[in-house]
Formats: sequence, C-alpha cells, structure tokens
Amino acid sequence: MATHTSAPELATETKIVSDASGPASNPRTARRTEPSVKDIIAAARSQPAPALGGLILSGVSAVLLFASFTPLDWSPLGWLAIVPLCVLIQLERAPKRLWLTTWTGGLLFWLPTLQWLRLGHESMYVAWFALAFYLSAYWWAFVGLSRAAVHRCGLPMTVAVPLVWTGLEFCRAHLMTGFAWYQLGHSQYRWIELIQISDLFGAYGVSTVVALSNAVLAGLVPQSWLSRLRLIAPIQLPSELRHLSPPTVADETSPADSRGLFRRQLVSVAAGLLVMATVLGYGYVRRGQAEFTAGPRVALIQGNFESSVKHDPAEFGQMYRTHELLTGYAVPYKPDLIIWPETMFRWPLSDADPNLSENDLRRLAPMIPVEHWRDSYVRKALHEMSQKTGANLVIGLDRFSVNEQGLKHFNSAAFVTPDRGVADTYDKLHRVIFGEYVPLKESLPWLKAFSPLPDDFGISAGTSPAAFRCGSWQVAPIICFEDTVPHLVRDVVRGTSTEKRLDCLLNLTNDGWFHGSSELNQHLITAAFRAVECRTPLVRAVNTGISAVIDGDGVIREPETLIDGDATWTKQREQLQETKHARSDRRVPLSMFDPVRSTLTDPATGRWRKSLNAAVIDTVPLDNRRSWYIASGDWFAGMCSAACGLFLVVGLIPRRRSA
Repeated sequence: MATHTSAPELATETKIVSDASGPASNPRTARRTEPSVKDIIAAARSQPAPALGGLILSGVSAVLLFASFTPLDWSPLGWLAIVPLCVLIQLERAPKRLWLTTWTGGLLFWLPTLQWLRLGHESMYVAWFALAFYLSAYWWAFVGLSRAAVHRCGLPMTVAVPLVWTGLEFCRAHLMTGFAWYQLGHSQYRWIELIQISDLFGAYGVSTVVALSNAVLAGLVPQSWLSRLRLIAPIQLPSELRHLSPPTVADETSPADSRGLFRRQLVSVAAGLLVMATVLGYGYVRRGQAEFTAGPRVALIQGNFESSVKHDPAEFGQMYRTHELLTGYAVPYKPDLIIWPETMFRWPLSDADPNLSENDLRRLAPMIPVEHWRDSYVRKALHEMSQKTGANLVIGLDRFSVNEQGLKHFNSAAFVTPDRGVADTYDKLHRVIFGEYVPLKESLPWLKAFSPLPDDFGISAGTSPAAFRCGSWQVAPIICFEDTVPHLVRDVVRGTSTEKRLDCLLNLTNDGWFHGSSELNQHLITAAFRAVECRTPLVRAVNTGISAVIDGDGVIREPETLIDGDATWTKQREQLQETKHARSDRRVPLSMFDPVRSTLTDPATGRWRKSLNAAVIDTVPLDNRRSWYIASGDWFAGMCSAACGLFLVVGLIPRRRSA
C-alpha cells in the first residue's frame, strides 16, 4: 500500500509572523506556518516507495535479458536489458524490500535460462535450482553496490553501473569454481567489430560497454514513468494548499535544476557515444590488421550420442563404429589433424609406474586387474588408426595412472601420430563441480545427491597444460567447459607459447548431456570470446554439436565441407532396401528421407545444426596478431572487482543522522 506524506510528519523551516496585537518579534504571538509545497514534495520523494515497483522493474530486466541470449537470441535487447535495474539504482530512496525484489528478478532470469541443466540427469534438478538461487544473489549485489557507489560515494551512474556489473562478472567467473556463462557482453557475439576489445580487457570489456549504454539510457527515463510505477511516493497536500493546481505542484523543480539535469544527461550521452565510437574504431582497425594464413586442415568428428549411454559397455562398440566411420568419410579430404570429442573413445588409456610390482598394483588399484596395466591393446589400436588415416589424431578418452601416490583417473586427450603412436597426453585441469567430482563427499556424503555421478566415480585434476606438435604447428587441447573459463584459457595459451607461439586451441567436448538444448548454442558463443581474447583460432569437436572452427576475430566460420553422416547412412540403407526388394519392385522413395545437410547453419532459419552425426572439414586460419590480454591478464576486471569491495565497505558504514 502506498505511503502518504502529510504536513505534521515533515521537518520544515518555521516562519515568525505578526498578529494584530503585537510585533512580529513577540514569541507569544508567533505561530508556525504550513510547510511549503516544495518541502512537501522533497520529503515525499525521500520516503521509500512500495515494493511492487521494484518487483516490476526487476521482472522486466529478467525478461529482456533472457530474450537477449539463446534460444531467442534477440541480441539488441541486451542494450536495454538492465535499464530497469539502473532505474532502481538512481532512485534517491530505494523501494521497500529491494533485496527481495531484485533477488526474485534474478530467479526469473536464471531459472528459465539454466533449464538445460535439468536435462543431464534427474539429480540435476537440485543443482539447477541451487545454481539459479546462488546466481540471483548477484542481481541484489549489483543494485546494492551500485547504490552505494552513486548515493554514498557520489559517483555518476554511468561510472558506477559498468564498474559494479563488470566486477561482479569477474567474481562470478572465479567463486565456487566459477561460472563465466551468460556475461552481458556475450549477447553481442554477432557484432564482430564490437567484441574486438576482448583482446584488451577480455569479454569483460564488452560487458562494460553494454552496461555503460544501459546506464546512459536509464538516465533519460522521464520522472513521470517513475511516478506511474509508484517508485516516487504519492504526495498528499495539506488542506490549506490543496487549492494549488497540479501544474503549480509539478513546477516546483526550478529552471536551474532542469538545466542541471539536462547538462548531466547531455554529458552522459556524449560520453556513451564517445566510448562506442572508440570501441568500434578499435574493432575496425584490429580486424584490418589480421593476415590469416592457412594452418592445419582439421576433421572434427561429431557423433550424436546421449551421455547416458557413455557408461553402458553395451554401447561402446556402436560409439566406436560411428566415429570410425565418420573418420573414414573425412580421410579423402586429407586432414592433417583428426579430432574426436571428449571421452568418445571408451577404452581407457592406462599408465603404470614401471617400478611397481604386481603386488604394488594390487594394493594401489585393487579394482583393476593387474594384466590390464601391462596390456598395450589401446595404444596399438590408436596407433593403427593414425596410420590408416595418415593423419595425426587427438582423441578424447579416460586415462588411469598409478604410482606410489595412488591411483588417479583423468579426463584426457591423447595425441597420436602415424610414426610414434601415442606421443603425448593432456589431463583436464578444470573439473566441473558435481559433474566430475563431488567436493567433501567423504565428510559430507549427502552432497552426492547433487551429482549424476556413480558413487565410485570422480576424476582427478591435471597439473599443467600441454602443447602437441602437429607438423610445423603447435596446438593445445582444452576439454569440456574449459573453453568457457577465460583466465584458464589465457593461462593455457601463455603457458604453451614458450619456444613457439601457439597456433591453435582444440576443444574436445561432450554436450550430449543437454539433448540439443540452448546450452549447445551458448557454449559455442562463449568459446568464441576465447579466440578473440587470445587472438588464437579455436576448433571444437563436440558430441551432438556444435562442432566448428572459430577464427581470431571470433567469427564462427562456415566450414569448407560438412559431411552429413545421417544422410549418408540413409542413402546406404536405401540402396540395401532397393537391392533386397528389387524382384518385388517395392522401393522406399528418396523423398521419405531428410535432405543432405551440407552447411553448419540451416539456410531457412539461420540457426546452427545440432544433434546429428557429422564430420566438419576446414582449414584453420592462423592469426598474426598479438593479444594484450595474454600479456596483462584480467587487470581491468580485477580492478572493477576491487572497486566492488570498496563500495561494499562504504555501504556497510551506517549513515550519520542529521541533527
């Protein structure tokens, strides 16, 4: 219910007036006049508004921000999405229960945005709600810290909003193992010139620009709109002043105040336009400096298997035959490098310390037969595959290692060459919490309910990045969601560019958990920013899709060749049926089958193709440019995060009450 402000509640100036019986200076004859209209309006506007307005604005931001990302992908809405939240920031007095309304708005965004989490496993419903609840707290923190920066530190909203938003994105990418998805700048992935500043500031820089523009637009919102949302408390005039017309009340803002507001708006708009012009100018210049040269020709093998079958031994053979057949289709195109997705080769690679005896192996790894450690079948099979294809292979598989410290299980990439066989391996550095390990599962066993993992499953983290030498090129693998972690990818590129600059990043991923949902799109979009940040092309081999080559500008390229495995097998089945029914002339018409898909995107819809068996053939465009982000890191976002800490301290200091 609205809060009404009346004259007795106001602390106003008093005026001494005279009556008929004495001079004005006689206190016995003095009386207080009613407060002025200006005093009443000022006091009313200092009262907290009802919570409904804050809830409406938070909800509008949730809808706009959801629409700016996949699956709707209406990226222009990103420039408006947080304007309603900025309006809550600029109000002199916050609406009631602001923390609750903004947290609720965050839930309205994160719950539908992350709905793909539930597709992985029944137990992931708990993780879905828990993650959405945690991430929603950043909305409350954004509004609260920005209000402290504006109203306690005196910063303009056009400075406070981008500082706080960027600082919180940096915190979100690191805390709780990090979640750097759905950053505000990611909504602008198709504006290639805009995202080029990622090689200076990371993707955080793009978020800063978009947040700044939102703040500028929020400063232009008319006061009348705020009144309609009841964000400014309604004013009740005393009876003596009710004869004043509404225009008289509304005109209490002085011409000087109006001119000051106009100047502030003009300055903020000019600053926003200047920043945009600078960013776009930089983008055009940097794109013009690119001299892409031909690197290795890659074949990205993309099966189409739900992750639930990955742990079923009865499916291992079918998974292998599918990937082997797709590899065979790619061989005529003479690739230099063939890449299988994460863990799609289901027989593990095993490494045992040669100094360990059989008794040691039984003691350290009691669940694994001793003869398994001495069996070289997997290595021989991979070597033969590389020799048959005449290409180097990067294969996603499980790897077991045992030494005196114990048994470890890694999610790995094996590098296989025709002449040396298994030449090197890389063990995944960044594990997915509850997806690849359960923290504190020994002391808090109930945490296993948050994970789809079997009780005896979990992987160890690798210790360092790896670089594979493929001919004259040097490539570095990253696995699964590692391509969504900006600081990790930077460390991989920097750590492998010692003797020779890294030529290409290889991402091996299994997105079969998410059944063709918007997660596949957003994973690809997020990965594109890593290529710009590092000025290093990135190729992705992904189970179920979307496999692609991304150049150093962040352009997701249409490949030279896309082999539609499903259509090819359909034609083969049709030929078999025609042969079988030739005598009876009962044939299956070609029109019953799907047409051959030969492009990464569907020409009719412009959307990427997903959930198909395919092989993507393309030549990697090597980038000649250097990246300041590689050299300097997250200094900018880190400073924004430090500013958030300062605003938190200021916001916690109680206000001094005026006498």
